[in-house]
Amino acid sequence: MAGTAGGTDITWLRVLLVADVLARAAEMHDLQALTVLAHPGQAPAPAAERAADVLGIHPPATRASLREAHTSPDGPVDVHVDTVDSSQSGLVARVGTAKLPGGDVLAGPGDYPLAVRLALISLPYHQPADIAEDVLASAQETIAHWRRQVAGWAESPSRPMPERIAGTLWTAFGGLDTSSALALLRDLAPDADVPAGAKFETFVYADRVLGLDLPRDIGRAVVPG
Repeated sequence: MAGTAGGTDITWLRVLLVADVLARAAEMHDLQALTVLAHPGQAPAPAAERAADVLGIHPPATRASLREAHTSPDGPVDVHVDTVDSSQSGLVARVGTAKLPGGDVLAGPGDYPLAVRLALISLPYHQPADIAEDVLASAQETIAHWRRQVAGWAESPSRPMPERIAGTLWTAFGGLDTSSALALLRDLAPDADVPAGAKFETFVYADRVLGLDLPRDIGRAVVPG
């Protein structure tokens, strides 16, 4: 990760994150996703792969050089995730630049890497993301709070997601609109009209795409917040 005057450039990591969200969303829509990591002739450094791993990014099914990037072992690539529109075929998801305030994504304590993930997916993927320290601190608090709530809701009888909420999430994930999905969760958590069991099912369902490990504290001695 290259240091810049405004922080550490993690655009490359954001590209991998958007591809991860896309693959997760495709699988939620009953599609088979095969990810291909294209590189300029040299495999990614171990530190880069470790950074992707701690952000919960699933490893690519295969790797290829840029020259080979327009096809996969199973045929043409359907969607290209990159910072520029350089594809010869298929759709293109153009990812905005991203900066982290100094340091290294691997160096943060506790859930810092997942806080980086939350901060990035809180913004539309095509917009620049200059992440500030207070945003990361708030993201860490949100993850911890949601985990406590999910663990508490897990103790209640299960209830199906309300139809309107399921439809909103389905549409949001279909358009890679993670910011709208997160806004829905923020509004849902304190809604007294929605049963705890339905909140549980909604958060666990959404986390299959968001990748924040929200069910982690289920069964642990935690106090719901």
